[in-house]
Amino acid sequence: MESVLLAFIAVVGFFLLVAIARGVRVVQQYETGIVFRLGRIQSEVRGPGLHLIVPIVDRMQKVNMQIITLGVPAQEGITRDNVSVRVDAVVYFRVIDPIKAVVNVQNYLFAVSQVAQTSLRSVIGQSELDQLLSDRDTLNAQLKAVIDEPTEGPWGIRIERVEIKDVALPEGMKRSMSRQAEAERERRARIITADGEFQASKRLAAAARQMSSDPAALQLRMLQTVVEVAAEKNSTLVMPLPVELLRFFDKMAPAAEQPAPAPAEEPEPVEEALDELPAIDAAAGAPDPAVPPAVAPADVPFRAPDASPAANRPAGGAEG
Repeated sequence: MESVLLAFIAVVGFFLLVAIARGVRVVQQYETGIVFRLGRIQSEVRGPGLHLIVPIVDRMQKVNMQIITLGVPAQEGITRDNVSVRVDAVVYFRVIDPIKAVVNVQNYLFAVSQVAQTSLRSVIGQSELDQLLSDRDTLNAQLKAVIDEPTEGPWGIRIERVEIKDVALPEGMKRSMSRQAEAERERRARIITADGEFQASKRLAAAARQMSSDPAALQLRMLQTVVEVAAEKNSTLVMPLPVELLRFFDKMAPAAEQPAPAPAEEPEPVEEALDELPAIDAAAGAPDPAVPPAVAPADVPFRAPDASPAANRPAGGAEG
């Protein structure tokens, strides 16, 4: 009898130990415990530490409160300027309300992933290619706002950050962008070269004016150029005759005698020429106004004599 009682006590003790073991829960520092009692959630949220629950009656579910990194699969889309791209992203989020995250959504990880994919395709369609490549901060903020709107209130999940990882372009678009970048670099190189030549021409013009004022400076510059050219071993130098030597001979040469130009004859005054003309008698040479001017013989027309006898006969005479 005593042995049966000891066996019963041992069995009861074993079940008590099992029940106590099943009723003890340890919540980690980065977790939060939610207790369901007979299927109804308890409003009290269990924090980190050791907690006792009623076995069989209570059930505890732990929720991770850390920031979760979720990779968004690459999504294909067409931008606003009709360019096909393939974009992938990464989402950083955390649970701020564990009760909503467990009760309102079945699997919040999968739900956030689907929302991120659809939002990424929507943002791709509303953006241009240049914006996708250069202005990613604006797109990240826009994605964060679009994903956070349906998740924070109903699901108790806050989107901390969204980053676009990579933008894959078609091969034809890559070649076009490469040609565009090459043309832009060529344009900048030509502008810089032209600017350098302009500044160099200004400096050379100033140097030329300075050397023209002092011929010795020009001679020194020529000698310096000769020294620079002589550094090349395979070069042949042809030394010109110094300009200063030519000028020296020009100064020393006697001036050639040139005949003096004959003095120009002064024109005779008009008054003296008129005085030397022979005097004309005014009385003899002046025409008489009463006498008509004689007709010059050259002015009378010449008439040939008529050969017929009627023509030589007087006008009023009779034959004798």
